[in-house]
Amino acid sequence: MQQIEKQVVDWLDNHLAKAIRLLKRLVGEKSTFGAEFNAQAIVLEKLRQFKMDIDVWEPSLKQLKQHPYFKSDRTDFSESPNIVAKKAGESNGRSLILNGHIDVVPAGDIKAWKSEPFQAAEENGRIYGRGSTDMKGGNTALLFALEALHACGVKLKGDLFFQSVVDEECGGAGTLSAIMRGYRADGALIPEPTNMKLFIKQQGSLWFRITVKGLSAHGGTRYEGVSAIEKSMHVISALQELEKVRNARISDPLYEGIPIPVPINVGSIAGGEWPSSVCDRAVIQGRCGIAPHEKPEAVKEEMTNWLKDLEYRDEWFKRHPVKLEWYGAQWLPNDLPKDHDLVSVLQSSYEKIRHTEPVIEASPWGTDGGLLHHAAQTPVIVFGPGETKTAHQANEYIEIEALLESAKIISLFIMDWCGIHEQGSEADDQSDEA
Repeated sequence: MQQIEKQVVDWLDNHLAKAIRLLKRLVGEKSTFGAEFNAQAIVLEKLRQFKMDIDVWEPSLKQLKQHPYFKSDRTDFSESPNIVAKKAGESNGRSLILNGHIDVVPAGDIKAWKSEPFQAAEENGRIYGRGSTDMKGGNTALLFALEALHACGVKLKGDLFFQSVVDEECGGAGTLSAIMRGYRADGALIPEPTNMKLFIKQQGSLWFRITVKGLSAHGGTRYEGVSAIEKSMHVISALQELEKVRNARISDPLYEGIPIPVPINVGSIAGGEWPSSVCDRAVIQGRCGIAPHEKPEAVKEEMTNWLKDLEYRDEWFKRHPVKLEWYGAQWLPNDLPKDHDLVSVLQSSYEKIRHTEPVIEASPWGTDGGLLHHAAQTPVIVFGPGETKTAHQANEYIEIEALLESAKIISLFIMDWCGIHEQGSEADDQSDEA
């Protein structure tokens, strides 16, 4: 390890309390859909310490709607600002985007939490709270790494961009807005919760809505009607079979540890208005995974054709075919070659810190990496602290040690990827503000 690398790592070890305080403050802000402003204010306050050029703006819905990759039900971005901070390189080095989303999903059933979800709690080496692992922990690791580089006087050859974006949980409009604003680079890293694995491929996904028709009747003579709820059971069965067919085609060894690489999940079903009436309409909503090599249009076509075959299961569907709609959010897949420099550079940084080879896998979920890859032609790798098993669930948490280790690895990765222009003469140990 070079002297400057050791200096940065030692600084991180000695200032872990700063990262913990920052993460607790971020978790304490309820940055759910449309309420990201206060959390972004904390990020902005932190970035101002690093002498970076800072760009803050609210995404324009009018402009976003002009882009073919925009998919969102969101109608307003006021009070939901994006932030991009740039540290200009000193010479001709490779540029890098560090991309993290500030929005989090709702807390869900408050009674299932052992502590207040939007009040960070530290216990047994963990930080609990909504967003701690998905992905304010990853964002904190990025900011902690930036602070270490700044404090140690590291000057990079290539441009470095830090992005704190909104709307990732609803389809990625924040990242798309940054792309449309002109932000691109030679590579990008997204610190989603990978459990310290390197994800070089990410699944994409689509939201769908299927409307099933029935025939109303009195519940006492239900045989005179046709229950849309009962017919929806055929639809769900067909979706389960389609899921098996789609996953049987996947032979990529990076998916060996994932039981269902591209799931079709039924997330909600609603039908009927009265217990004593036969339901004449049921609505199924769900999420369909997209394999890294697939195009969304092909996935849509396959499901459309599959559901047409319902008429062979039940003649009712011949006269009353289901209505399939694609709505709301969309996440594009991403496929990074295993021999790409992003992989080798991050792997080298990982091995310097953990003294072992990293696990390289494909992710079971989507990220904003698909947008960066497809819309900005920026290759992306996903790596960060936290585990998917705690994301979107009650009692979400992140291991403090993983937060520290990821910050160290990312710091070395930044220096290696962008290149070190020259070493700072003295460490500028900034104030202990969080």
